[in-house]
Amino acid sequence: MTKARRTDAVRTGTPRAGSAGAATAKTATAKSATARTGAARTGTAKSATKSATAKIAAAKTATARTGAAKSASATAKSASAKAGAAKSAAAKAVRDAGAPHAADRQNLIRVHGARVNNLKDVSIEIPKRRLTVFTGVSGSGKSSLVFDTIAAESQRLINETYSAFVQGFMPTLARPEVDVLEGLTTAIIVDQQRLGADPRSTVGTATDANAMLRILFSRLGKPHIGPPSAYAFNVPSVRASGAITVERGDKKTVKATFSRTGGMCPRCEGRGTVSDIDLTQLYDDSASLADGALTIPGYAPGGWNHRLYSESGLVDPDKPIRRYTKRELHDFLHHEPVRMKIAGINMTYEGLIPRIQKSFLAKDKEGMQPHIRAFVERAVTFAACPECGGTRLAEGARSSKIKRKSIADVCAMQISDLAEWVRGLDEPSVAPLLTALRETLDSFVEIGLGYLSLDRSSGTLSGGEAQRVKMIRHLGSSLTDVTYVFDEPTTGLHPHDINRMNDLLLRLRDKGNTVLVVEHKPQTIAIADHVVDLGPGAGTAGGSVCFEGTVEGLRAGDTVTGRHFGDRASLKDTVREPAGALEIRGATAHNLRKVDVDIPLGVLCVVTGVAGSGKSSLVHGSIPAGEDVVSVDQGAIRGSRRSNPATYTGLLDPIRKAFAKANGVKPALFSANSEGACPTCNGAGVIYTDLAMMAGVATTCEDCEGKRFQASVLGYRLGGRDISEVLAMPVAEAEEFFGAGEARTPAAQRVLERLSDVGLGYVSLGQPLTTLSGGERQRLKLATHMAEKGGVYVLDEPTTGLHLADVEQLLGLLDRLVDSGKSVVVVEHHPAVMAHADWIIDLGPGAGHDGGRIVYQGPPAPLVAHRSTLTGRHLAQYVGA
Repeated sequence: MTKARRTDAVRTGTPRAGSAGAATAKTATAKSATARTGAARTGTAKSATKSATAKIAAAKTATARTGAAKSASATAKSASAKAGAAKSAAAKAVRDAGAPHAADRQNLIRVHGARVNNLKDVSIEIPKRRLTVFTGVSGSGKSSLVFDTIAAESQRLINETYSAFVQGFMPTLARPEVDVLEGLTTAIIVDQQRLGADPRSTVGTATDANAMLRILFSRLGKPHIGPPSAYAFNVPSVRASGAITVERGDKKTVKATFSRTGGMCPRCEGRGTVSDIDLTQLYDDSASLADGALTIPGYAPGGWNHRLYSESGLVDPDKPIRRYTKRELHDFLHHEPVRMKIAGINMTYEGLIPRIQKSFLAKDKEGMQPHIRAFVERAVTFAACPECGGTRLAEGARSSKIKRKSIADVCAMQISDLAEWVRGLDEPSVAPLLTALRETLDSFVEIGLGYLSLDRSSGTLSGGEAQRVKMIRHLGSSLTDVTYVFDEPTTGLHPHDINRMNDLLLRLRDKGNTVLVVEHKPQTIAIADHVVDLGPGAGTAGGSVCFEGTVEGLRAGDTVTGRHFGDRASLKDTVREPAGALEIRGATAHNLRKVDVDIPLGVLCVVTGVAGSGKSSLVHGSIPAGEDVVSVDQGAIRGSRRSNPATYTGLLDPIRKAFAKANGVKPALFSANSEGACPTCNGAGVIYTDLAMMAGVATTCEDCEGKRFQASVLGYRLGGRDISEVLAMPVAEAEEFFGAGEARTPAAQRVLERLSDVGLGYVSLGQPLTTLSGGERQRLKLATHMAEKGGVYVLDEPTTGLHLADVEQLLGLLDRLVDSGKSVVVVEHHPAVMAHADWIIDLGPGAGHDGGRIVYQGPPAPLVAHRSTLTGRHLAQYVGA
């Protein structure tokens, strides 16, 4: 604090002048404040006591001078009061002169003794109102610290402020396993979880842009057709008649009719598509139900879906379906829902077709599991609704227009174009609405999503796009002192777009917010105010803080991240020559403009371009799907806490068979989800106690001690190990165990080799999928697909969630695939993968309708040399050319 400011602070704390005593007190206070620099800062009370004594003496002197004839007791009281005032003034002067306010000391988030997942008693202090980046190899514990500890506890504490009644409707959150958590603020989590895959969920409905457009058209649309609900494709039109009696006091009101105008297309029910079912894909009509005629996933003989029909009594389960009478066939395919007792259990029976429509067709195809999606693609044909033309809206909503555009027209526009259209509207009666709508649409453009349209199904967005859509509502927020938590916000972004994302993160910080980012990209790590590096390894080898400090300190540090921070992949001296080509002609999917391109075979081909340029449309929409093409997309791995790498990859099957063969028993005994499960915890290893609105409690099962199996099953051994010990092994140890000796099992070893190849040697076979990081799940999925037979592998951003060190391992894996005779096509933004490519196909030059063209195809070297595209310029900068 400057000298002038200190003087002002002292003045504000002095009593008013008006008597000699006051003047003396003022002088004493000023002297005390001048002398405070040394004594007050040391925290002693000597100066304040001395000042107070001087003030008492001065007050007594002033009293004597006035000659007032007051009693001794009154004089003492007056002196004490003045002494108290002088003390308060002195304390205020010291406070104002530079001592921090107590509230200003709360500038850290303190974590002590965090033990969530693989964290090893982590203790750390994170500065508030700063941008902190958490990095480390995949599986080192970043998400466990940021999401499962800090953000989870913040949300739990907020939930506890609600009444018990309200908490009963909210998810129950257990307190993270941590000793001390202090200094938390409200946490807003912006993760990469996909948006809802409901067919009626769109970009517009997920961001409130549609809601504002509906209000706008209900006010300005011509002809006027009704309230905002009349423009909503999620709201059907309803008309009803009858008598409703409402009793209020002595009065009775009778309403005879009811109507509500909705915008839903009655034909497609707001989905935009209609479907037709191929019955030959549902069953084999030459077989009977008892012989397994149903070919639908989940309808195998013995399962409840199958027993619903075979034991209903409405059809003969031993008769071939082609011999059913008309009545039997109707009951089998089209019967209306009816409650009946089947196998002693009350169930709802309905025809096979409506049941399929509810269980499969009510979900968005893009959000289905791969085998379910494959069945739906075979059995169901989707086409744009002939009545609404795919707009999802009823005729009335399509007829109402503003400036010759309906709400369907504006929702189909590219958002950057829609923002310009809205700017051209000038109507004072809806000025606040237009302002809010402009800000929302401008946020889309600012965050790099201007190429989307509001009618885009949310299930088709990538993880990175979904995360940025969630960011929209936070960009213009007036909230401050909030903790924003981001999970790799640069996922799916071209290097050109990362700078824009960095600016948005800094804007959130500069508004007074705490920004916590889990990130691997050096471009984003470089802008951090504070860096926390976890490791040193992954899984059990991680969970410790290896570095905490500035970016410069990280560069100089001897951690895995520090050593790889400046890594730059170099261009290959020689590239592989194509052994053929996959021809694509006249591709027009989404924004592609009649693209003709030859994708080379027998090499590592990287398809790149800015976000929204048409990469995925070219690769996934134009490469013909067939038995020779293995596609690994960004779809999330679905699995419960009972799922683990052994069950997901199919590794558990040969392990169970090996145990069964060695011990002469059934394989089912060695499954924690089947006959061998501990009866107390049903194979979960823990017992969950539901405490209603309180957080549930999970306790280790005392009978099986968390091993999940019956004691009798644990008596069976293979190679000296029981099944629980095998499932506790890391992949690397299991690969050695099943590779030789008594436990040699070639089928299991092949799966384990693939897991090692993708860098998951440290993951234990029985580790629940729910505890794996995003990068680990991505590689687990890749290892599973490597088992499929195919000549062409199509990978969509395989570096998602991977640390700089892990990317090197991935490049080695891609090289091994190509050297084994495979063709690898990768959609990727990571410069290291581009530099390592044999062939690059670059789309652009921009996003949306500014993209969709091939701007370069060929080896990487000429692209770097000419710097003719955005990708070329950033790649040249990366390799230092």
